[in-house]
Amino acid sequence: MAAHTKTSAGTAPVLTPRALGRATLERQLLLRRAEMSAKDAVAHLVGLQAQNTKPPYYQLLARLKGFRPAELAALMESREVVRIVTLRSTIHTHTAEDALTLRPLVQPARDRELGVFRKGLTGVDLDRLAELSRAYVEEEPRTPKQIRERLLPEWPEAEPRALSTAARCLLPLVQVTPRGVWGRGGGVALTTAEHWLGRPALPAPAPDATVLRYLGAFGPASVKDMQSWAGLTRLGEVFERLRPRLATFRDENGVELFDLPDAPRPAEDTPAPPRFLPEFDNVLLGHADRTRIIPLHLRGLNGVGNQTYGSVLVDGFLAALWRLEKTPRDAPAVLTVQELRPLTAAERDALTDEAAALLSVMVPATADGTGHDIRFARFVDLGR
Repeated sequence: MAAHTKTSAGTAPVLTPRALGRATLERQLLLRRAEMSAKDAVAHLVGLQAQNTKPPYYQLLARLKGFRPAELAALMESREVVRIVTLRSTIHTHTAEDALTLRPLVQPARDRELGVFRKGLTGVDLDRLAELSRAYVEEEPRTPKQIRERLLPEWPEAEPRALSTAARCLLPLVQVTPRGVWGRGGGVALTTAEHWLGRPALPAPAPDATVLRYLGAFGPASVKDMQSWAGLTRLGEVFERLRPRLATFRDENGVELFDLPDAPRPAEDTPAPPRFLPEFDNVLLGHADRTRIIPLHLRGLNGVGNQTYGSVLVDGFLAALWRLEKTPRDAPAVLTVQELRPLTAAERDALTDEAAALLSVMVPATADGTGHDIRFARFVDLGR
């Protein structure tokens, strides 16, 4: 049943931030861990934010029952999932199918990004640049530095970084393994998605299909919410086209929200267990209005300057930060939680249990069997 605060004649039901949060957490597999394969979860979530290499693994750990890093690592190595720049011009881990379709869909955002570097590309033939770059990276995977060095003799007056950025904007370049493989790592080396996956790019899906997928994973949501998530503009006409197939609501500010009619919208009092989310988890970035997860007075506190920390959800809302400190091999790991609001004793106990479960999966056991260290302490100055 939909959770809402009130309705009035001729208006859509009003959803509170708490009701919106519960609905999104349910779609995001964060109200209870799902019995779902890692590949199916990556598809359902329409990708995992992967600006850094480890967050996709922590995202799945928070969402899937029995998840182990080796499952996603195997998908990376078998090329069933890949790392590629898509949504919001950032790197995401997508299924091979989504890599071949979503990348063309978000090409307008890549075109806008390319425009930022136009000054450094004066006199550059972009069609020729794409042709040379494709041949070069399909010969063997290349680093961004190698791509710049290959292109610079062709256009010596161009700005070097603009050349490699142009290649990334014009071509669907994936980061090849071992980059992103748990326990291995490696520098960035790029080739085209078509070459890496051994099949041609697919036609971009109709925006309508992606809107429906987005609502299935992030709804209820506004047009602006989806545009913020995708890095696209002018989606209002798509929502209007789909309106007969969608349910409509409003938030407390009167913003119209759309949703799939049969999608779950749990009651506001549905329990939301604590979850440790990595930096840039898409549930934190999937809306223009993020108050369904991040209380307004805590906005921006999970990132200070260029440093972003893990986010801790308590009762469905951001309530603390966390970090896992690097320690010598075989030494106990130290996971520190910094409260953003006072936590109760029961909340601390629940977080300690969740942290211990995280460490048992993600951190190797110590040689002497010593337990890992979970602390509640301050580790960053938030200026409060």
